[in-house]
Amino acid sequence: MKRFCWIKKIFVSLLTIIIVVFIFHFFLNQAQAGDIYKAKKSISKATNQIKETKKQVVVNQNQYNINQSQIVSTQSVITKTQKEIERKEKVIQNLNKRIKLNKQILKSYIQEMSFDNSNNPVINFVLSRGFLNDLSGNFDQIINVKEKILSVIGDISQNKKELALAKEALAKKKIEKQKILVVKQNEQVRVISNIRRAKATLAQLTAKINALRNRLSSLLGGSVSMHDIKNAAKIASKATGVRKDFIMGMLVVESDLGRYTGGCNYKESRMSSYRKTIFKSICKSLGYNYKKKKVSCPPRGYLGTGGAMGVAQFMSDTWKGYEAIIASRIGHNPPDPWNVYDGIMAMASKLAKDGATRRSGECTAAKRYLGGNHQWYCDRVLYWAKNYGEKIN
Repeated sequence: MKRFCWIKKIFVSLLTIIIVVFIFHFFLNQAQAGDIYKAKKSISKATNQIKETKKQVVVNQNQYNINQSQIVSTQSVITKTQKEIERKEKVIQNLNKRIKLNKQILKSYIQEMSFDNSNNPVINFVLSRGFLNDLSGNFDQIINVKEKILSVIGDISQNKKELALAKEALAKKKIEKQKILVVKQNEQVRVISNIRRAKATLAQLTAKINALRNRLSSLLGGSVSMHDIKNAAKIASKATGVRKDFIMGMLVVESDLGRYTGGCNYKESRMSSYRKTIFKSICKSLGYNYKKKKVSCPPRGYLGTGGAMGVAQFMSDTWKGYEAIIASRIGHNPPDPWNVYDGIMAMASKLAKDGATRRSGECTAAKRYLGGNHQWYCDRVLYWAKNYGEKIN
């Protein structure tokens, strides 16, 4: 009886320990899941902020270009107006000279009508030969010239007034354009300031996203450098004939360019017993502890299991079928699914086999990569093949 009680106590103790450990792991996993959710939500929020800020930069840049065009145009009008003012000033100066000259001509003609009586009596001058005849003819001629000169002076004076009015209108126009120029230049200063602030915000948001992604990568299973991703895609493209951009699009969809390579262990992934056996074999050949190696979690958006490995997200049985060709193309034997170069070479090799060496075959190859006939998956890959640069910060 005592022995039974002792065994019972041991059993209860062990059961208590198991329950405590289970509760501890449960809450640990819940906390980690909460951290993952928060990190993803923060990344999504920061990404949306970046998109909005980029839109603001584009709007401000367009406004800057419009303002700059208007400033150049206004400065051109001011310059032309100033030149026109200067031209009219010269014309007015010339008219003043013409008026002065015609007044002098008129003065000389008037002087000819005067009689010089300083040495001779007036009567002698009047009785001199031919005076009366000359006087009549010269007088009419002088009067005629006088009228013409006065007419010319009147015309010149009228032109001078019109030019003065035109000059005044131009001066007002110049002042108005200068006011507009000042307004546009001040507005340009504000636009430039807005662009600088927006770019500073972009830099801060990018730094924030990088920090969040590093945090998320540590929760989900490691990340790789973008330099290695691009270099590995280039090498794989050259070896297989699959275009680099398409490989990069696949990598965005599969692992966000290597940032999220898996957050579950082999048990949590719910992989099949068959794949689990191969997974353990792969880990053993590479010297990894299969219990600690991270793989993808079960998908939420479609039917399937987790267990995908590395940046290329290969299932263990699929990887096994490509080991020989990966080794021959990359030189690593055995190849490592968690190695970025091996993983991307595996991805490109499978895509090439499924027809992605031609543009027309890329969509089908993408669908086969996921398994099934998911058009949404193909559409996402092709979109990111064009726009993966948005993911490279």
